[in-house]
Amino acid sequence: MKFILATKKGMTQVFMEDGRALAGTILSAGPVIVTQVKAKESTDGYAAVQVGYQTQKISRLSKPQHTKAYKVLKEFRVEDAAGYEVGKEIAADTFAAGDSIEVSGTSKGKGFAGVVKRHGFKGGPRTHGQKHSEREAGAIGGSGGRAGGRVAKGIRMAGRMGSDRVTVKNLRVLAVDAAANEIIVSGAVPGAKGSLVEVVAA
Repeated sequence: MKFILATKKGMTQVFMEDGRALAGTILSAGPVIVTQVKAKESTDGYAAVQVGYQTQKISRLSKPQHTKAYKVLKEFRVEDAAGYEVGKEIAADTFAAGDSIEVSGTSKGKGFAGVVKRHGFKGGPRTHGQKHSEREAGAIGGSGGRAGGRVAKGIRMAGRMGSDRVTVKNLRVLAVDAAANEIIVSGAVPGAKGSLVEVVAA
């Protein structure tokens, strides 16, 4: 299983051999260092590899870590952890052009949003006596109905939008620059520039 942590740098175009121009996202991928290996036979009861990404001062740590001080510690479940050992480096060249991957990250935060922006509601009619109801949600339950006089759980309403964990599947590695530790993946990935993403081979 292939995996790595990366930082989103921005988007670009990649020209294929057949002349097509594909949108791609540049990821500054790793290198990450294996900080802990868990095996099914151990007290953990499952196989996983923990990696550290981006070093920092030990004085900034809020709790002890296994090895050097890392800004990010992430754990990846694996079928078999036998091929990993503490201190092993995982770099961008783990992946190759053509690999099928999925990328997970935190989407951009958009603050408090109404139902039209957040859920795609149409809003109320523009005529027939309506004055200030163009972007209102409308009825949310009220007396009787399916919820018996209360607002049912899960009703789509205005609220905080974005900053959710999003996973985009069926992406493809377009190019790998091992010297610069960069991977270009097809399409867009969640998050703003500089945000952390997880790249896992599908």
